[in-house]
Amino acid sequence: MVDLNAPTHPYDHGFLDTGDGNRIYYEQFGSPEGKAALSVHGGPGAGAPQRPPKAWDPDRYRVIRFDQRNCGRSTPHAGDPAADMTLNTTQHLIDDMERLREHLGIERWLLSGASWGATLALAYAQQHPERVSEMIIPLVTTTRRDEIDWLYRGAGRFHPEAWDRFRDGVPEDERDGDLLAAYARLMENPDRAIREKAAIDWLTWEDAVISNEPNGRPGMYSDREIDAQIAFVRICAHFFSNGAWLEEDQLLRNAHKLAGIPAVLIHGRHDMGSPVQTAWELAKVWPDARLRIIEDSGHGGSHTMQETIWAAIEEFKNR
Repeated sequence: MVDLNAPTHPYDHGFLDTGDGNRIYYEQFGSPEGKAALSVHGGPGAGAPQRPPKAWDPDRYRVIRFDQRNCGRSTPHAGDPAADMTLNTTQHLIDDMERLREHLGIERWLLSGASWGATLALAYAQQHPERVSEMIIPLVTTTRRDEIDWLYRGAGRFHPEAWDRFRDGVPEDERDGDLLAAYARLMENPDRAIREKAAIDWLTWEDAVISNEPNGRPGMYSDREIDAQIAFVRICAHFFSNGAWLEEDQLLRNAHKLAGIPAVLIHGRHDMGSPVQTAWELAKVWPDARLRIIEDSGHGGSHTMQETIWAAIEEFKNR
């Protein structure tokens, strides 16, 4: 069992003005003199966790968390239909991370990101490898189109009744086309009732995908208040219908840019949302990364996965 640190409160928090109308919320925990570590949340659109980061030694780490554009405490919030989604792309988020690093006066930092956070951390590290000291990546994704297609279509082989409901959430004449683009259009509808229904339909599907995993629990995605549901789905549909503005296989093809960055990749054997194949492929082209496959875990994690993450955090704190 992981012997977690006592919870701590942030010693600093604030908003970073991006210059284009967006304000990015951030907070810092631990020691201002500690090793800098940036936590990159998933989703996209989930927002940073609200609970204290107890796995990080507060005497040795300076942990930075931030809410990506249009979610969490960042403004404008995607729950507001007036929020401009054209100003929220993968490149915008990479630029926000680099702007935040400069704002905080950090030379290099460890990156930790799971699921979508893994994709964003990898994309940032490939653009700014000189700014990354180490990486801890649970739930490895690269947001390739075949990964997106698996999550929103292929996994329907295991839950056909739930996938039919997901498909039927869009207008009938769009059900044989690009479902994610159809949902993205629904999430831009000025009628809040339409946006709410689309968000619920989307999250009901995401819940179904991981429902039979080890340690799966009901409502993992939908267990949030309605404005947060709307923001999450609006941002997800926006990103995934555009392939996250990444070329197919871009993050695998450019893995050589990560040379010299030690990393631990951690992935559940039974991950239904993001099958382990991507983690395996990334490990093969990134010699400095060690892959740990967790036999009792899916996308929702497990005690074993948490212990493996904690071990990587402990290993890197003295490096």
